[in-house]
Amino acid sequence: MTGLAADLDARADRRQVTAEIVTDYETFVRLEPEWNDAVSRAHVPHPFLLHEWFRTWWDCFGAGRRLHVVVVRDGADVVAIAPLMTEQVHMYGLTVRKLDLLHNDHTPRVDCIAAGSPLESYGAIWDALRDANDQWDVLQLSRLPDDSPTRIAFAALADRDGYGTGIWRGDSSPYLTLSGTWDAYHASLSAKFRSNLRNRLSRLRTFGEPRLEVLDAAEQIAGASEEALRLEASGWKDKAGTSITSDAAVHRFYSLLAQRAAERGWLRLMFLTVGGRRIATSYGSCFDGRLFLFKTGYDPDYAACAPFKLLTYFAVERAFAEGLREIDFLGDREPWKLEWTSTSRVHEWLYVFPHTIRARLLHSLKFQVVPELKRWRA
Repeated sequence: MTGLAADLDARADRRQVTAEIVTDYETFVRLEPEWNDAVSRAHVPHPFLLHEWFRTWWDCFGAGRRLHVVVVRDGADVVAIAPLMTEQVHMYGLTVRKLDLLHNDHTPRVDCIAAGSPLESYGAIWDALRDANDQWDVLQLSRLPDDSPTRIAFAALADRDGYGTGIWRGDSSPYLTLSGTWDAYHASLSAKFRSNLRNRLSRLRTFGEPRLEVLDAAEQIAGASEEALRLEASGWKDKAGTSITSDAAVHRFYSLLAQRAAERGWLRLMFLTVGGRRIATSYGSCFDGRLFLFKTGYDPDYAACAPFKLLTYFAVERAFAEGLREIDFLGDREPWKLEWTSTSRVHEWLYVFPHTIRARLLHSLKFQVVPELKRWRA
């Protein structure tokens, strides 16, 4: 038994917590006040664990899946939540019952919520999942920040009980720590990049004076959402079938999210305008002193002016002026993000396999056979 697993056991003996598995949608919806209170007490530094995020996600992407949310209480108080779901998927030619955090490609990061008694809470969540291990072939904790205590705790508990585990390294999201002044930061950028920004600004000014428009009131966002969706779908995204509007479920997700997040005060919709015309946009969030950018787009008629680069330029300048602590670009290490920062936040996926022949076969395939085949082919 590892030191952490032993500590988990010892702490659990000294304090009693209870775990409930929520599979009913109405019960899940009624959890909202307690859920968001737990997020606040857990000091989660981003909005992607809020109840309105998960509820919107489930309303749009939950078809064919079943809720499996583990809620841990210390007395009447919620001290931890594991926002899980079950679904059937195909892995290496096998039909697999997967237990996973609520997420897909439109989820920047996800985790369990630990608002109190973390050692006891993780132990209670694990016990609830282990006791129901005849219902799943693999537990997949996806897109966890690499410093997440969830990954460390679950890996230790699984190892204690002899379960197979494996770590898969996922995307690495660039972020910019805001310290000092805008002028000092701007001066620290490469001379070539600053020259490129000046040239793009000069080109754009031939059409009018560029400005950053920031909307954070619910009624303002409601009135501008369709314009943002039009810009996001412009150009290559629509042609490639990756725009928000190209998929009905994705379109509904961002439309509902804009409404619900704006009502709760954490959505920020930004536009770059020139001569009063909106030519670039970003869905974002201002949360816990951080600016998050999670859906972007621009009018291809202005491509020569690099409109989204200039929107980012004005957004970073404003973030310094507002006294924000960080800008998180989310997603992966795309070249345009690395023009602004060299620091990134790694995400990892933890896989846990129970004591069944099918699960052991999956573990061997994913972490031994397939990697070896890839190395052999390379």
